[in-house]
Amino acid sequence: MNRIPLNVATHPVGLQSRVSDVKMIGIYGIGGIGKTTIAKAVYNTIYGQFRYANFLANVRENASHRVDLVKLQERLLFEILGEKGIKLGNVDIGINIVKDRLCRKRVLLVIDNVDDVEQLQALVGGFDWFGPGSRIIITTRDKHLLTTHEIGLTYEVKKLNHIESLQLFSWNAFKRSEPKDTYLDISNCAVCYAEGLPLALTILGSDLCGRSIQQWESA
Repeated sequence: MNRIPLNVATHPVGLQSRVSDVKMIGIYGIGGIGKTTIAKAVYNTIYGQFRYANFLANVRENASHRVDLVKLQERLLFEILGEKGIKLGNVDIGINIVKDRLCRKRVLLVIDNVDDVEQLQALVGGFDWFGPGSRIIITTRDKHLLTTHEIGLTYEVKKLNHIESLQLFSWNAFKRSEPKDTYLDISNCAVCYAEGLPLALTILGSDLCGRSIQQWESA
């Protein structure tokens, strides 16, 4: 069984003390900035502390319609609890069942690449959905979604500076922390072109790895 990690009254009486140890953390920033990479690093570092843990990747791509949200709810329950053949019927039924199955379990759950508040409502509706000590991490390009869902702990992923960018680019282009001397000037040009975006630096460096300086100039 994989170890991994809907709508209710906003502030039920007596709830706060029970769920105060459940934390939701939002990671936000522009596309390609490294939100998913950071979430994966955190997940891989701490998932061994949880019996129930799950990384739900690419929610935006997999939840374009409400029927897709139902499938994500079913997938979440299967991957976190190992329950096969779950059929929820619709999102609202899924909300109740997800909450019922997880509300007494200490869960680590990453909801990656969210772009609509309905996705959050269907997958991580409230703090009372999860047992004490649970950690829910959400990545998104839109900080407003985190605010709307009342997630107070947020972290903005910012672009890399030139030195950091050159190092990341070099690891992908040369398999070392700095460019070869003959490639220094053109490497600096490539790094400036990528504008501090980790994904762009990784792809560009990997694509140019092993190529001649003439091929670099052409690219």
